[in-house]
Order: sequence, then C-alpha cells, then structure tokens
Amino acid sequence: EKAHHVPSTPQTMSPVYRLAFTDTDFMLKPELRPVRLQLELLKPDMILDERGIVSTVVMFGGARIPEPGGDAWAAKNAQQAERLTSNAKYYEEARIFARMVSSYSAQTLHREFVVCTGGGPGVMEAGSRGAADVGAPSIGLNIVLPHEQAPNEYVTPELCFNFHYFAIRKMHFLKRAMALVACPGGFGTLDELFETLTLIQTRKIEPFPVLLLGR
Repeated sequence: EKAHHVPSTPQTMSPVYRLAFTDTDFMLKPELRPVRLQLELLKPDMILDERGIVSTVVMFGGARIPEPGGDAWAAKNAQQAERLTSNAKYYEEARIFARMVSSYSAQTLHREFVVCTGGGPGVMEAGSRGAADVGAPSIGLNIVLPHEQAPNEYVTPELCFNFHYFAIRKMHFLKRAMALVACPGGFGTLDELFETLTLIQTRKIEPFPVLLLGR
C-alpha cells in the first residue's frame, strides 16, 4: 500500500528504486529465468486448486485440423488442403469425446475429468467446444509462439492460461491427467505424446489410459 504513496524525487524516479516484483526490466533478465519458471509453475497450479479441479482428461491434436464442412484454412497447397479436409473427421470425434467426458465430469461438479487442451485451434478447439456443448468448463494451456496463437473461443476464460516455457506447460498437461487422447497432429502433438509415454514407461508418473485416434 505504501508503495503507491512514494514521493516523487530523483531517487524514487530511478528504475533502481522500483520494487523488484514490479520492475519488468529486472524480471525479464536472463538471471531471473528460474524465478519465471517457478511463477509459470505456481500460477496455474494455484488457480486450479482454488477452483477445486482435481483431475483432467487431456486432449492433444493438430492445430490445423478444420471443422467438418469448414475451410482447410492453414493449407499451403491443394494437396495439403485435401489432407486436412480428410482429417476433419477428427475434429468431430474430438468434440464428441469431450462432450462425453464433460457429461461424466458433471457428476463430480466438474472437479474430476475436466477436459484440458492446448487452448488453440483445430483439435484443441474441438475439445473445448465439446465441453462447452454441455455447459462444462475446459482448461486451455496456450503458449506464446512466433506467430501468435490466440485461445479458441470455447475455452473457459477463467481457466485459460498462457505460457512462455514449453516444459512447464507440459508439466501442467500431465500433473492432474487421468487419461489422454491424441488425434493426428504435427511435431508438437508427437512431442507431447511421446513424452507422456516415456514418463509412463519409466514410472515417473502413474500409468493412465492413452487413446490414439487414427493412424
């Protein structure tokens, strides 16, 4: 409280005088990376605890898979557009799956088996949308990318997080996971899937069902 009533003097106007946690330049220094990592670990964890969310069902899949009947908006050429369109069925499968899981989650007052996605478009949107279809919340773990990826419109706003570090984001995917479903996707989907399988194989996490849709 007192920090808001500091007199304006040459000393107090200096960046050096700022409280450390309010000094953005200081917080973004390379030496502060461990602190930033800890903050990204703590913030979602504390908010999910406050909401009483105990377990999740995680959904991985391609960001470019379009809704059936929609445009293959991310296609670079006709061949890729055809492939994306043929994969559109996974959007609908993911949406149906999320709807089923969320309907079951309602029996726990949405504390257990809450749908959790990467928060972006494609299969992630389908998962969030399936939950929204039945009035259920969904968690979105978005990430800052060179080409900014906005959260999809169906993620519950109070459960929509943004990450800088992939590693911390992946920890949150699995921290409460009771099951995982993976649809076709790119390197990101494969990375997340194989890290999950490695952690299960090495018993770093408790084994849980992993469902793969498609080839």
